[in-house]
Amino acid sequence: MKLKLKLKLLFILLIGLSVHANTKVMMKTNYGDITIKLYDKKAPETVKNFLSYVNSGFYNGTIFHRVIDGFMIQGGGYDTSLKKKKTEKPIKNEATNGLSNVLGTIAMARTSVINSATSQFFVNVKDNTFLDHLGPTPSQYGYAVFGKVISGMAVVNRIKKSKTGRNGPFQNLPVSNIEIKKVYVLP
Repeated sequence: MKLKLKLKLLFILLIGLSVHANTKVMMKTNYGDITIKLYDKKAPETVKNFLSYVNSGFYNGTIFHRVIDGFMIQGGGYDTSLKKKKTEKPIKNEATNGLSNVLGTIAMARTSVINSATSQFFVNVKDNTFLDHLGPTPSQYGYAVFGKVISGMAVVNRIKKSKTGRNGPFQNLPVSNIEIKKVYVLP
């Protein structure tokens, strides 16, 4: 009887923990693996958007096309032949969520239009708090943080040190492709 009660309590506790657990994704690159914890509660629309791309296989075979040591590494928009991938509609910018663009966080890239983020993301390779929400104008609105690298910062650090150059419209393009081979949700 006591064992049954203990098992029920354990089950209830585990359910409670799983409800509050943040989703984790694995990003496999040709430089190594990066594990990212997503902030489901703080950036729900952004996480839903990112996971939609993850679950559809969109990111598989894309590259990090913008690498700036001392700033960030950006990917999720181009394939290995530098062809732009077709994206879904832009999402609402959740930069007002209280999360900061600090070392190791992942945020949505966007144009100068506040609500223009689609598939492209970047990993901050240093504290970039000037990218946080500071006000209502496009230049002050900020970039929505929606996760953090919890394993694989050594891989991120290798990527940020890559030799880059110019190629057509691309500035800071790695000379050799840094491929995102596969991205998937961890159990």
